[in-house]
Amino acid sequence: MQKLSQTANRQPTVAMGEDSGAAYVNIGEVTSPRSVNVKKVAILPLIFLIFYEVSGGPFGIEDSVGAAGPLLALVGFLVFPFIWSVPEALITAEMGTMFPENGGYVVWVASALGPYWGFQQGWMKWLSGVIDNALYPVLFLDYLKSAIPALGGGWPRVLAALALTIVLTYMNYRGLTIVGWVAVALGVFSILPFVVMGLVAIPKLEPSRWFEVNLHDVDWNLYLNTLFWNLNYWDSISTLAGEVQNPKRTLPKALFYALILVVLGYFFPLLIGIGALPVNRELWTDGYFSDIAKMIGGVWLRWWIQAAAAMSNMGMFVAEMSSDSFQLLGMAERGMLPEFFGKRSQYGTPLVGILFSASGVILLSWLSFQEIVAAENFLYCFGMILEFISFIRLRMKYPAASRPYRIPLGTVGSVLMCVPPTILICVVLALSSLKVAIISLIFVVIGLVLQPSLKYVERRRWLKFSVSADLPDLDYSNHGSADTLMQ
Repeated sequence: MQKLSQTANRQPTVAMGEDSGAAYVNIGEVTSPRSVNVKKVAILPLIFLIFYEVSGGPFGIEDSVGAAGPLLALVGFLVFPFIWSVPEALITAEMGTMFPENGGYVVWVASALGPYWGFQQGWMKWLSGVIDNALYPVLFLDYLKSAIPALGGGWPRVLAALALTIVLTYMNYRGLTIVGWVAVALGVFSILPFVVMGLVAIPKLEPSRWFEVNLHDVDWNLYLNTLFWNLNYWDSISTLAGEVQNPKRTLPKALFYALILVVLGYFFPLLIGIGALPVNRELWTDGYFSDIAKMIGGVWLRWWIQAAAAMSNMGMFVAEMSSDSFQLLGMAERGMLPEFFGKRSQYGTPLVGILFSASGVILLSWLSFQEIVAAENFLYCFGMILEFISFIRLRMKYPAASRPYRIPLGTVGSVLMCVPPTILICVVLALSSLKVAIISLIFVVIGLVLQPSLKYVERRRWLKFSVSADLPDLDYSNHGSADTLMQ
């Protein structure tokens, strides 16, 4: 590993979306192995990839009103981003530019806590991502079943979900740049009908409806899980960092613009849907925005919202599968998975990772909407705890390490920033049902056993494992705490 000289002063802090301009050689200029000739993702597609990793539009937020009423739903989507989304996006910007390679958060945790915990991070986050992706065919069909009743259940629904999974998986196979620009087109198409609905609804708005609240009738579990699911996964884009043009500049800016887009994309439709019609909380369930569109603008607007929902779920599926499959590729390049996971297709995409992720989606598609959200939130929480610990540990152990983007906080400020989301994680875990907790903990135990099992396979040479020579060494055991990671 290349040794780096010490610097007397810490790098200056910068606002999110800006670049510190620091020279970043050993880690910051890493080129993803075997991706040199693959076209990189530019900032606009990256913004919409992040948009679809996190949101995809207001489809699926209806349960927040049903669970807690209008006021808490609106307040939740304004306040929750500051508690969770902003800290997660800031950490992703700093760590993603510090380690701009495929594998993302797996590499962060491995560098801070060692390869064992890096693998656990990869296992839990990949599994939560696959569970999350199993949701999108469910949402897609939920929005279409009112127009096509046959999709409400039985074999037609199963076959439709399978066909959709196969088509979108093929799109991922064809290339990340294609996925990125498809995400841009789908994003514009998905957002536009809510702008139109807002304009049509202006004469019907009654602001008093926004303030309706009944604290004695709140399903806190459903409410918090809905907020959490709709405002997390900012770190998922880090597993694609090796495929991004100049990630140390592009990634922070893309996260900043995507954060604004996501918050507005939730708050504005809720404001319109609640203010334009009398609130019946029992009706506010998955797919209700299409009914609202019909009551506000007519059948034509309903069809547009339903089409937008379908397109949005397609966008979320391909974005999530991209990050999941590139994560497996990044883990293989780090020697955490067998070498065949690092195999790329002729289009530069992780072939084996895509097949594994698609298989997981199909196997988990039998779960209901609420079960999917709760299960992936449970696993995701464990992964985020490891990320927070790794972020703080790297700040304390290597304070002068090169960070092209640095959160403008010191060590104490960084710790304090992680306190509110950590408390939220504890609340979400505490509110999980016994069934979800048991299933999730079984998955966690599988990961604890899987890593030493793979090491045994490696020692027996039953499968080939290798660490790419193009990537920097993550073994910092020979460095003193005052050493930096700069050349």
